[in-house]
Amino acid sequence: MIPKLRIAALLILSCISASAADVPKKPNIIFILGDDVGMGDIGCTGSDNYKTPNIDALASGGTRFPNAYTVSLCGPSRATILTGRYLFRTGATNQDAVGKIKPTDEVLTPSVLKSAGYTCSAIGKWSQFSLTPKDFGFDDYLTYKGSGIYWNTQAKGKEYWVNGKTLPLQDKEYMPDLMHTHLVDFISKNHDRPFYVYYSMSHIHTDILPTPDSDPNSKDLYRDNITYMDKLVGKLVAELERQKLRENTLIIYFGDNGTTNGQAPTSTVGGRRLLGAKGSMQDGGNRVPMVVNWPSTLPAGKVSEDLIDSSDFYPTFADLAGAKLPENVIIDGQSFAAQLRGEKGKPRESIFIQLARNWYALERGWKLNQAGELFDMSGGPWEEALVAVNTQSPVAQAARQRLQATLDRLNPAGGHLDTGDPSGRHASNIKKKKQKKDASKDEE
Repeated sequence: MIPKLRIAALLILSCISASAADVPKKPNIIFILGDDVGMGDIGCTGSDNYKTPNIDALASGGTRFPNAYTVSLCGPSRATILTGRYLFRTGATNQDAVGKIKPTDEVLTPSVLKSAGYTCSAIGKWSQFSLTPKDFGFDDYLTYKGSGIYWNTQAKGKEYWVNGKTLPLQDKEYMPDLMHTHLVDFISKNHDRPFYVYYSMSHIHTDILPTPDSDPNSKDLYRDNITYMDKLVGKLVAELERQKLRENTLIIYFGDNGTTNGQAPTSTVGGRRLLGAKGSMQDGGNRVPMVVNWPSTLPAGKVSEDLIDSSDFYPTFADLAGAKLPENVIIDGQSFAAQLRGEKGKPRESIFIQLARNWYALERGWKLNQAGELFDMSGGPWEEALVAVNTQSPVAQAARQRLQATLDRLNPAGGHLDTGDPSGRHASNIKKKKQKKDASKDEE
């Protein structure tokens, strides 16, 4: 009997092992958010003047999504990404309003993924949100005050925070390097369990300062910053390979909004300046770089024309993690997990963008805004043509009807109404701009 019992036990163990092998391993997820990085700043998205070989390598080894959209200012953009909900639902319609979001009101991405066994870290910019990342579900964090922090010579660069501790940024310490070191340490500590990293980079937000690699006589610090950002992406990939985590780690590189107005003239694509920039409701402000790489699963060398809305990351990550979305909460995002597995999936028919009291619905080739203006987007991202209200074009008329139906269904006017400046920017920045303008008039 004993041999028979042993054989039976071995068969049972064999079945259990086979079943375990059939269960897909949950992917590690690293979401890299470039600050003020537009399509004209990244090589693989068409930049004429800047080279990003490491980000380009992610694209050639994965999939690039040229029709990815988000809000054109960093705070509302991040609120959409982390909640999966449109701004008229969360109230985060402008930079200052993002800080009013409370953990009791909104369930952010880490809280969803933790229920599926993930450990979560927030590294980098957090300034628009209130409290700390830990209050919103992150297990680990490194954050700093404001945007674009690099050296302690900056007014807001004197200190930073790591898991509740306030630390001084020392002389000659470079914040992006500290962030990378923290990221590597987090990955090492969580090597054997699934993790999610919200990696919100300093680059390439102003101040545009010398990097550790800049030549003392550099005449193009903006280029230096793009190059250093790309270098950090390459170092991250190399670290994942060293720790043998590369195959099952999903990396997404995404821009939080378009290029700033000051840099837009040189961030050209195809020899032309994009229409609009950071803060605008045009493609140059809303359409951003998106590169996805997942060696074990996602086919290499693909370009997907699918529309991507920045609210889509939330349900997509939950889908990949096998996590349940919060109950009794409207999630506007639509999972594109199937596309990341190399399947066709169910692509979006349209996306929605809002900033302050302005919004629009967009589908491939057409855009309709809150004023009822229809735009032919076939010339995007360089131009958009206003379509006459009395157009006799049946194609344009059908597009208007479809997009109006989308806006009617969403009903943004029935949600949180914005009470800030129409630009959506910080009230303090608007005040400074006015004071500067008034001072210029006084000097005339």
